[in-house]
Amino acid sequence: MTPRTNPDERKDLLGGERPVERGSRRDRIRSKPGLSHAWRVGVFLAGLLCIAAGFALAVLPGPLTIPPVLFGLWIWSTEFEWAHRLFASFHKKGKEAWEHAKRHPVTSTAVTVGGLAFAGVAIWAVNHYQLVDRAKEYVGLS
Repeated sequence: MTPRTNPDERKDLLGGERPVERGSRRDRIRSKPGLSHAWRVGVFLAGLLCIAAGFALAVLPGPLTIPPVLFGLWIWSTEFEWAHRLFASFHKKGKEAWEHAKRHPVTSTAVTVGGLAFAGVAIWAVNHYQLVDRAKEYVGLS
């Protein structure tokens, strides 16, 4: 095998590998060809499961979809260079947003409380006016 220092040397369908420290657990896993592929596919599937769960949660109001998607992207970023670059940009934007929120606590609080209140009103309206049942009848599922 080639040295593990250049992530562009070994590419497969899942993209270039992230560099790892020599002698680490991942380096030992990557040194075995069959296990290396199984590990990468397992990491890909674990990340995909989290991202799919995040998108499945998109039907619920609120920010529930964001944490599983970011967690899945983080899982991918541990093994795949393309995901690491994408996660780094999200990480940078998250830090910038946190710094902005600390500089403007009143407006950040107002936006957060307003969003939660809007989500509460939306949940109440859907339940009170039975909008899901009405939509099913309109589409012809009931």
